[in-house]
Amino acid sequence: MIKIAPIEACVFDAYGTLFDVNAAAERCRAELGERFQPLAELWRTKQLQYTWLRGMMGDHAPFDRVTADALDYALAALKIENAALRDRLLGLYMTLDAYPDAKDALARLKRAGMRLAILSNGSPRMLEAAVAHAGLAPLLDAVLSVEDVKVFKPSPRVYRLGVERLGLPESRMAFMSSNAWDASAAARFGYRVVWVNRFGQPRERLTGEPEAEIRNLSELPDIVA
Repeated sequence: MIKIAPIEACVFDAYGTLFDVNAAAERCRAELGERFQPLAELWRTKQLQYTWLRGMMGDHAPFDRVTADALDYALAALKIENAALRDRLLGLYMTLDAYPDAKDALARLKRAGMRLAILSNGSPRMLEAAVAHAGLAPLLDAVLSVEDVKVFKPSPRVYRLGVERLGLPESRMAFMSSNAWDASAAARFGYRVVWVNRFGQPRERLTGEPEAEIRNLSELPDIVA
């Protein structure tokens, strides 16, 4: 097993890494039927696309607005007209389920003396709600939102937030993301990156290489602690 050392802090992406981005749509399977998975996938795809497009356009908006816009697009594309369902989906996105491996992995790292943080596109109120719902707040030293710099990942200004808030050089911190493009960008910035490849994806053809690849966070403590 690959070991990454010396590491003093672990910085986590939130959506798709700690929190299950499909959970909101899955909780509405009774209403959505066979359209549950297509909605979840299109919603997430447009959500990411809108962050990148807004970044290039210089037209930043909080992630909750981007998430609502992406949902509206997905509902229109799938010809779903249900205002109550829309509101329920947005409400559920505020309290996404954490992946089963997340809390235990963070607890093990905390016991090993590691400082822990989230660095996310999420707006502060979204992250606060998700962290509270998952019971992760006691384990975290910082929850960092792109709203501090008003630009989304993969801008280097976002990754610099971890360095500034934790007071450590990026070379002493491990960064974890399930998003291959996020992992590549963080590695290019200088973090020691572990790609949490939950979905068995190929690596992106981008500069910035993760030092390790795992399938879920249960493998992480043995690599960095």
